[in-house]
Amino acid sequence: MKVAIYSRVSTTSQTIENQVRVLEAVAAKMGATDITHFSDEGISGAKGRDQRKGLDDLLRAVTQRKLDKVLVFDISRLGRSLKDLINTMETIRESNVDFYCHQQALDTSTASGRALFGMLSIFSEWERETIRDRVVAGMERARANGVKIGRPSHVHRVAKQIVEMRGQGTTIRQIAKMLDVSTASVMRVIKNQSYSQA
Repeated sequence: MKVAIYSRVSTTSQTIENQVRVLEAVAAKMGATDITHFSDEGISGAKGRDQRKGLDDLLRAVTQRKLDKVLVFDISRLGRSLKDLINTMETIRESNVDFYCHQQALDTSTASGRALFGMLSIFSEWERETIRDRVVAGMERARANGVKIGRPSHVHRVAKQIVEMRGQGTTIRQIAKMLDVSTASVMRVIKNQSYSQA
């Protein structure tokens, strides 16, 4: 069994030795044949994955299916933010890698541990839905205030060219073909231009 031990301390005056010693003993009892160490020293758990090389390397190994199980001393070693913690746990779960947390007595190779992982996926889905609902509500509020959402359409970007080409005598079909828009769109731009000049 290939096991990864992840340890973290917040300040340079602290040491990861105690975490590592305990987890190495746990790994030996589990029958680990290969132990890889990942650590972040002097880095706060509030920092994201992008600022924690040890965690980033660990999760990369997880997603590449190089590990069977990840061991941490305490859940707070993974992160202080609920969002980051859920994302990290979700990455481990989706990669079909087991997870062991010593202080919280969590082991996903057991039925109760798998149940907790299942709960994490529910929380993760809830968080995504909450964010989506907020985005949709914000967009609706912006639309109600007259704000146009999204990038301008291709027709909108070439409207000036359509008018100029039509003024030079180019046919509607030729304009549509040359600018890669529908003839209906060309006619609509020309019609709108006529109204605005009236």
